[in-house]
Amino acid sequence: MKYLYGAVVQGIQQFIFQTNELKDIVGASELVDSICTKTFEELLSNQLGKKLKDNKNAIINAAGNIKYELDTREECEQIVRNFPKIVLETAPGITISQAVVEYDETSGQEKFEDVVNKLENLLRAQRNKPMPNTTIGLMGIERSHTTNLPVVQLDKNEHLDAVTVQKRKAGKMLKLCEIAFGKKDLKWEDVATSPDQMTAKNDWIAVIHADGNGLGQIVQKVGNQRDKFKDFSQKLDKATKEAAVNAYCKLIKQGLLEQNKRIPIRPIVIGGDDFTVICRANIALQYVSYFIDEFETKTQEHLGSIIKENNVFEEGTIRDRLTACAGIAYVKSSYPFYYAYELAETLCSHAKKDAKSKPSVQQGKELAASCIMFHKVQDSFVENYGEIARRELNPNKEVTFEFGPYYLWPTDMKGHWTIEQLTKKAAFIDNAGKEGNAIKSHLRKWFTLLHDNPGMAKQHLARTKSLVSDSSLKTFIEDTTLAVERDRSEKKHIPAYDILTIHTINTQETRTEDEK
Repeated sequence: MKYLYGAVVQGIQQFIFQTNELKDIVGASELVDSICTKTFEELLSNQLGKKLKDNKNAIINAAGNIKYELDTREECEQIVRNFPKIVLETAPGITISQAVVEYDETSGQEKFEDVVNKLENLLRAQRNKPMPNTTIGLMGIERSHTTNLPVVQLDKNEHLDAVTVQKRKAGKMLKLCEIAFGKKDLKWEDVATSPDQMTAKNDWIAVIHADGNGLGQIVQKVGNQRDKFKDFSQKLDKATKEAAVNAYCKLIKQGLLEQNKRIPIRPIVIGGDDFTVICRANIALQYVSYFIDEFETKTQEHLGSIIKENNVFEEGTIRDRLTACAGIAYVKSSYPFYYAYELAETLCSHAKKDAKSKPSVQQGKELAASCIMFHKVQDSFVENYGEIARRELNPNKEVTFEFGPYYLWPTDMKGHWTIEQLTKKAAFIDNAGKEGNAIKSHLRKWFTLLHDNPGMAKQHLARTKSLVSDSSLKTFIEDTTLAVERDRSEKKHIPAYDILTIHTINTQETRTEDEK
């Protein structure tokens, strides 16, 4: 008999974004990452005398997910009994779910895919059985001003609870930064430890969340083959990390990061097919574009043979790699990180929904294309994206400013732009001089009139065009204010709003040279 052990870290986002302190957020991410690697490896070594690396029994250990094959019931009981205790000691406040499936690999009656599916069902059931909270204290105990948990330590007059103490310790490890940047000699002063060290000429930062496409189809094809499933999982994790390093190197090569200054990027999750970072706003679009481009390249390099040999995708031009979708939430540095992450995740889901709208993709025959969706939060209201879109991006019944997502490569989907088309339009208006500044003012007034008086908006746009003498600027106005029809959409979509958003992020100056 064999025993497939599984563990999943629950509530990762809630644990990571429990406070709005960047140093605590990155510390929490380091803790989550270490649970599936360092912590589990130490348990195997101490309890069973086994090593996690190069171990044939290790199937998955990344991004808050562990699947490990054990040989005896006694080994299984030791892991199940001791792992939660060690996790709670290492990362107070973390909750994990555990489950085990017993199976006979020699009988040939159970497919490995069925064993994995049974394990996943058990893990989902375990999520409804919460672990006891070890940070609960008496009513009379002083509590942290940020988390409301019992205080256990004072640090320069700052009241810290046990969870935050562990996060602060882990935050200085810089392991995730080393993975994301491909550097082994990083120091604490090399990376941003607070939002003000991340921003430059304005206060905008970005929370990026990217997620791979096509994993479900691959698991259906190779999930019943133990060795292939393990090989796929490990190579996917490797591809994601290499893509992150290459994206960072491209930023350096393009001169988008200043030398001798703190790196304005802090990775939160990098593993499996997940990629979440906080970074300076004006590099976010280019950074995530590089990442999803490299993700395609690296998954082709590491997973291409698996995908082709198993004929995972029957249609379309991309049949030997994975793609990715991403969401970018542009927020002020003081905005709650938790809500910014939720927005980025929602935008990523909207991008995926659009990319998967083709019938062949929905049927699992074709791979969804890589694309990005973004939004800049304009006020302090904490709302879901649906409410934001309804209030800000849909001025009337006929048109909408929701022009995204923007695709990495040209697509045959009606009325969509590529990321390159968007960035070129934003760069054009950046360099358009005084007449360009006047056009921006006219367009912003036009946005307001579309909300308040569509008839007046039409007259205002016609007058704006008549005032422009430069033919290239006139073409810019016509291209960016054209309301485009799309399949399965009741409204026409206008790109000008997104273009001015990117322009503002890139060029707005609200800080003096001394404040940067």
